[in-house]
Amino acid sequence: MKKWKYLTVTAVLGSALLLGACGSDTETEDTTTGNDTVETADSGDAQLTGSISGDGSSTVAPITEGLVEEYGAVQPDVKVSVGVSGTGGGFEKFIAGETDFSNASRPIKDEEKAELEKAGIDYTEFQVAFDGLTVVVNPENDWATELTVDQLKQLWIENGSTKKWSDIDPSWPDEEIVFYSPGTDSGTYDYFDEVILDGSDLVKSATLSEDDNVLVQGVASDKNAIGFFGFAYYLENQDKLTAVSVNGVAPTNETIESGEYTPLSRPLFVYAKNSALKENEAFYDFMKFTLEHAGEMAEAVGYVKLPDEKYDEGLSTLESLK
Repeated sequence: MKKWKYLTVTAVLGSALLLGACGSDTETEDTTTGNDTVETADSGDAQLTGSISGDGSSTVAPITEGLVEEYGAVQPDVKVSVGVSGTGGGFEKFIAGETDFSNASRPIKDEEKAELEKAGIDYTEFQVAFDGLTVVVNPENDWATELTVDQLKQLWIENGSTKKWSDIDPSWPDEEIVFYSPGTDSGTYDYFDEVILDGSDLVKSATLSEDDNVLVQGVASDKNAIGFFGFAYYLENQDKLTAVSVNGVAPTNETIESGEYTPLSRPLFVYAKNSALKENEAFYDFMKFTLEHAGEMAEAVGYVKLPDEKYDEGLSTLESLK
């Protein structure tokens, strides 16, 4: 699993934890053997045990992985396991009842809603951050650093022929384009399909992978390569990739949050099983921790936080489900 840089959020959350620990000179413990919880007066939080399982989007994964690491400092006896099988793959496990939550880089589809209803699984959607789907080229590519949406369509939609850069612009190199794309289980693929492909087929020559690091390495190693994935993966590898401006707008925190980076700005989600929130105290606590700290973690790993009121709305919704 890829290691992410948590320095900013670790400092923020670590300071909060330290202040909480120092907030009282008196510590009292109330141990309840029936549910193995220990409540401390200085923090006001119960020490919990239990297990939580999630799966889904590789785009949302850096946020969740960071939160899991930080949550372990608060609740060390709660085991949180998170798989990364893509948004579609995560929903399949969620529908099968294998997970408590599902990360998604697109809204849930109508057919997935129907399958969950059929399975008797009630769920709640929580938005956790914004992302800008980022188109990237090799740093040696100095001709295709600014593309229009129409040019992206020309590039990525299958037309039955081998594509060359000169097909897009006669002044560009007469060399074959090498494509790298997230796999079809990825919410990133689904989103690109919706806003760029318009439901048409992706170029058949593209290398598909659910592992964004494979896409990064592919584009970084070939001057004729082009790919796309979440903004955080670009930031983590910006020393070996060039981000493409779309319709004259480069992906940045500011343009993603404002919506100026259109149509490739998008929200990121966590879908939680309602019954698990009610029955598993550790899961409820983890989701509360997630909504309280997702903004800091999103920015720490390269995404864009939501307005504070959106997290407050999520916390109010969560509380109503307890």
